Amino acid sequence: MLQDSTSQINAPRLELAVRQAQAAATLERLPTTLTVNALVSVSALLMSAINRGITTLAVVWCIAALATVVWRFAVGTAIKRRRLDELKPNHCLRLMTLGALVSGIAWAALPFMLSNFDALGVDGGIYILMCGMATGAVLLGTGHAITALAFALPVHLSVVVTLLMSEAAGGHLLALNVLALTFVLYKSSTKGQAIVIGNIEAQVKATALAQSLSRANASILSANESLEVLANRDPLTGVANRAAFNVALERGIENAGAQNEQLALLILDLDRFKTINDTFGHSAGDELLLEACHRLREVVGERGFIARLGGDEFAVVIGGATAAAEARQLASRILDRGREPFVIRNRPVVSGVSIGFAIWPEHAESAADLFVSADMALYRAKDEGRGQWREFDPSLKARADRQRRIEQDLAGAISSGALTVVFQPQVELAQNSVIGFETLVRWTHPSLGAVPPPEIVAAAHAANLSEALTASIATGACRLLTTLPSLGLPEASVSVNVSPREFELYSVAETLDRITHAHGIDPALFEIEITEEAILDTLVAGEQLKHIERSGYKLAVDDFGAGHSSLAYLVTLKVDRLKLDRRFVAGIESSFQNQEIVGAMAGLGKALSMDIVAEGVETAEEAATLRDLGCPAAQGYFLGRPMPVEAIAGWLLTRLLTPAA
Repeated sequence: MLQDSTSQINAPRLELAVRQAQAAATLERLPTTLTVNALVSVSALLMSAINRGITTLAVVWCIAALATVVWRFAVGTAIKRRRLDELKPNHCLRLMTLGALVSGIAWAALPFMLSNFDALGVDGGIYILMCGMATGAVLLGTGHAITALAFALPVHLSVVVTLLMSEAAGGHLLALNVLALTFVLYKSSTKGQAIVIGNIEAQVKATALAQSLSRANASILSANESLEVLANRDPLTGVANRAAFNVALERGIENAGAQNEQLALLILDLDRFKTINDTFGHSAGDELLLEACHRLREVVGERGFIARLGGDEFAVVIGGATAAAEARQLASRILDRGREPFVIRNRPVVSGVSIGFAIWPEHAESAADLFVSADMALYRAKDEGRGQWREFDPSLKARADRQRRIEQDLAGAISSGALTVVFQPQVELAQNSVIGFETLVRWTHPSLGAVPPPEIVAAAHAANLSEALTASIATGACRLLTTLPSLGLPEASVSVNVSPREFELYSVAETLDRITHAHGIDPALFEIEITEEAILDTLVAGEQLKHIERSGYKLAVDDFGAGHSSLAYLVTLKVDRLKLDRRFVAGIESSFQNQEIVGAMAGLGKALSMDIVAEGVETAEEAATLRDLGCPAAQGYFLGRPMPVEAIAGWLLTRLLTPAA
């Protein structure tokens, strides 16, 4: 019935809804876009006058740019008054695309209107404005790619042409980078449009689905089906819901105890469900849940009790003398069916299933403990690669107990000084000179022994101690900075790592400001290492990263290449240093591919005035190859192991006495 109702939505209706939504969204953002365009146009005029004064051509360009803004505003006002976005959305989109193209051509003309345009010199700021405007247009115009690209592509073409015409060194390389950015913006714009269209279509189909569910519910009510049945059924799949599951599990354990039998609890998660749901829309997610539940019913049959716990999570309860053996066999059969592609909107979609299960009374004494045990096993299956089943074993509980112990004792370790910091040197490869240190945290627990840094960070996050941990590490870094001048390293920097999750919890910038000011530290010598994830998550971290930049701290991107960085974000945030991930360094002396990547990174860093540091250098061959490829700096066990602050003076003396070491 549900599939029939959604299939009744015809293509013209869907297309009209999509166009109306695109036109409305583009029209809504037009005042903001035009205001920014006008302000930046005036800024460009003023910037061009810094070294050449106000020229006639520059004024003409600014007037033309502002005229396009006024014209586009007038067109937008007329569209709203005549409600073209609702009545003639295609015509509306064409008008706004034309306006965007005219503005883009106006901006593209800017470098050609300025006399003696210095592409890689004093006029480089013009490029930042142009690329920023183009990137902003794409980010704001995800709903309709053609309008966004109509503005952005002429601007980028102008930048590429003027860079290629420039005789300055690096012009052609930067032109290639801008071309690469253009391609990224194009892909991002078209993909964003596809997602928006998919969501709009999903909303229309979801309305039809909701109407179908409403009719089904009315039919059930009209048949006077009992309220008890309704209260214990999942409305989408028809299997038992969470409330009914809790009752069934308690009764199952009671019956198993009375019969001296076993009871097995399996908890299942659909792999990649969120990705499928976000990509194809919620209606597609509902289709996937329905099909998955249908397969689960076929595999389990009448032997077990099936419930949907919420989202994409299901549970199966099996009782009997051989429940444990049956659970293992059942888990394997469920995995086999889960590997078969699902057909969603006439397209094959691969999802998969992860399963964890526990046995009463072997693994737990109560229903609550049995659920926790099965859930631990499920998370172990996910951690080990998904698409598999895992049975609970006591080590999982021991791991959870260990994490709780670390969380409980971390605050005391921070306040007592049991949690310490060590420093790994960073070396300039050409001159073999020390240019900085990275701060690393260490903690030897009195009963658990050495606790790895990732566990410390995770425990701090869980126990709301992230700010206290960062403050303790930053304090250690500041103390080293105060002693470096006496060691002959007045210009060496010291870096600390900041987890992306910390930006959600407190103001990292204000905490670091308070500590560095208390120690009288020059912010230019204090480096903050973040991951690529933090750069891309501008909604959470963006303002704090700007604060960090304004305070004068150095900003480094750690493990560069392990994620998905944006060249535009790197330039916008004024990143000072890129730290190449260890995977590009390991065995580089015999890996042509890694040599090509590192060489390109070194060139990119030079072109963008960013320092490059290779991480994880463990052999002389790796260091020599990096030096030959133009990589300026590195760190790793070959160059220097992490050491307490008290050992740095002796290490430096040893380097002086044995410079080749």
